[in-house]
Amino acid sequence: MTRNTVSFPAALVAILGTAIVVAVMFVSAAMGASKSSSLFTQDKGNFRILANGQQVGKEEFEINPSGGEWVAKGTSEIQAADGVTRVSGTLQLHADGTPANYEWSTEGAKKASATIGFSGPTATIELRMEGRRPFTQQFTFNSPQIAVLDNNLYYQYAILAHLYDNDKKGVQTFSVLVPQEMTPGSVAVESLGEQPSSGGKKLEELTVKTEDLEVDLFLDAGRLVRIVAPSTNAEIVRQ
Repeated sequence: MTRNTVSFPAALVAILGTAIVVAVMFVSAAMGASKSSSLFTQDKGNFRILANGQQVGKEEFEINPSGGEWVAKGTSEIQAADGVTRVSGTLQLHADGTPANYEWSTEGAKKASATIGFSGPTATIELRMEGRRPFTQQFTFNSPQIAVLDNNLYYQYAILAHLYDNDKKGVQTFSVLVPQEMTPGSVAVESLGEQPSSGGKKLEELTVKTEDLEVDLFLDAGRLVRIVAPSTNAEIVRQ
């Protein structure tokens, strides 16, 4: 597979007025805690989506166990130039963090949806767009450990943060799929340790980088509470 640079700002730049691309995971109990049989813990919450300090959207999400696997799902509403766009995504994961299945849908100026099945390092996408025949495409990665980072669904950065091995530290590279863009690639994640927050509490900071963008994730005892993209002046804040 030819690995492309992920413009995951597709998820962040979109909220700055760029058209939302229509063709378009969670870990240890807490960072630094000893690892158990699953990488994930239950979580539920809401994010405010800000651009230039103004709220332009919101997201609701939850992460829950389901039998021996985990299900993470979220729904966001983004105010775009052509009205409100609603995006939903449901990700099913194995306990080791590898994805099993992902479904997304978007409603707004246009409607589209897709189902993605993961089998080892291979992802098979069936895309459905209003007024068109279903389209199928397949990607093969170097590893079955694939991070899903879809447009305007920020809870998936919580999953990426947990995929990072906080015991090993250093720069860790992950294969990534951006489903709404049907784009494969990779991101590099690194811990910067604890950093003071505006409230005086120290938060764990992770940087997520591609060749053309850097996003900072801030976690409180393993819970994602803030995402910052300095170059686009975008911020995602947990309520």
